[in-house]
Amino acid sequence: MRAGTGPTAAREHVSVVIVGGGPTGITAATLLAQYGVDTMVLERWSQVYPQPRAVHLDDEVYRILARLGVADEFGVISRPARGLRLVRRDLTVLAEFNRDNTLTPNGFPAANMFDQPALEELLRRNLKRYPCARLRSDTEVLGIANGLSGRPHLQVRDRTSGRESIVTADYVLGCDGANSVVRDAIGSTMRDLKFDQRWLVVDVETAVDLHQWDGVHQVCDERRAATYMRIGDARYRWEFALLEHESADDFASLPALRPLIAPWTRHVGDAELQIIRVAEYTFRAQIADRWRSGRVFLLGDAAHLTPPFIGQGMGAGLRDAMNLAWKIAGVHRGELSPDVLDSYQQERQPHARQMITLALRIGRDMTAGGRFGSAVRRLVLPRLRLVPGIRTRITDSETPALRRSTMVKPTVTTRGIAGRLCPNALVHNGRRLDDELGRSFGVVTAATPTPHQQCMVDERGAKPIIVDPGSELSDWLRDRHVTAAVVRPDRTVMCAGRDLTALCRALPTFRVDHAPAGTARTQPGIVPAE
Repeated sequence: MRAGTGPTAAREHVSVVIVGGGPTGITAATLLAQYGVDTMVLERWSQVYPQPRAVHLDDEVYRILARLGVADEFGVISRPARGLRLVRRDLTVLAEFNRDNTLTPNGFPAANMFDQPALEELLRRNLKRYPCARLRSDTEVLGIANGLSGRPHLQVRDRTSGRESIVTADYVLGCDGANSVVRDAIGSTMRDLKFDQRWLVVDVETAVDLHQWDGVHQVCDERRAATYMRIGDARYRWEFALLEHESADDFASLPALRPLIAPWTRHVGDAELQIIRVAEYTFRAQIADRWRSGRVFLLGDAAHLTPPFIGQGMGAGLRDAMNLAWKIAGVHRGELSPDVLDSYQQERQPHARQMITLALRIGRDMTAGGRFGSAVRRLVLPRLRLVPGIRTRITDSETPALRRSTMVKPTVTTRGIAGRLCPNALVHNGRRLDDELGRSFGVVTAATPTPHQQCMVDERGAKPIIVDPGSELSDWLRDRHVTAAVVRPDRTVMCAGRDLTALCRALPTFRVDHAPAGTARTQPGIVPAE
């Protein structure tokens, strides 16, 4: 890693520097700020990117938004989606997979459509609630190097004044997208998973209701695959596979675009359709070989690129932030061992790869194969909805379990629960589990703790949740043949079993309001001695 360190450059120190102020970076900053960690976000641009990119997130990611404190506001700017329809070019339905818009075990609808700029503005407003987090816009990172103590040094430039300075940090999070400067600085390489397609992305606004089924339409067509979805009350999104000789310029006007969107808009006049954006995107599937070098980490698109067929691109970045933030906070405070940080890539990289693989499989199955593939789809897809296992896989939003690490400890009998999210169920006082646990570890148990067990839980800063017989959490434990489960701050089950004393002993010390051991909190502008 390199960075210029001229003797006259101004310097300041921040506990955590986050490069990139998109959804992943702002989420990580907010989570760290909730633990009182001094955090600075360096963002190259002055404002939120105005065009919509991501348009979908699931209930697991909605749960992360709730942790940030913006669930109610997100509910105002989003709409639940009904599921997935596989259709022919003329919109004849091949198969339909409905999703219930009622709440899932995570406490939120399974599929949610939204406008990304509106979400980003919401996240940035929310970040201002935390005085220990700062967003520096119009700031470009020129290079990164390690100081004598191993702390990263960042050479940055104010894009307005041209002034350069040095920022040192205990940790750096690279949330700076597909062309990541941080990834280049640590020598990480993106591994290509053999998917590279050019697609046309079209966003249109109209006050006229298109009278379409209110879910995602996947057009299964060997000539031109396509996707349609309603984003908001008046906003619609189409994505069309581009042919080899085509570009976005060929569809820049409404007359040129009409043949593509006609199946959905035949009854709508030109004057009632407003094109918001017509752009060409190359959908790629890639994953970084290394997500960490010392105190520097990669998150979001800097670490992985997911084709959009399952709507998990932005959500994967928020999952990264949720996985890493509490670990950094615990290590920074001196409570968790630095080895805990190794679990970030151990857990997130296989999960991200599985989600990318699923997106590739669905994209290829629905759109590829030429005329033979189309014939197979005509015969097979209408019958898929009759197969319970397939139907559940498409409509169930639960993602795979995290792999074994120092923070995920499955046994032969607990593989069905360790590494998975604990349900965000209602507890005895009518609150949901996440609200009751706050930002700490928890012990969800069907057995009342003894005084000794309660003392171990209290000493480690965790909270016990004693479930009522017949409740959702009681059934969840019973169905998995365990008495209790240790739940991490990101709500992943760390371990579970029938021996409550052993589980209490497995709890790490993680006190939410505990300052870094033996030190005062470092103030911005003061550079610790190297």
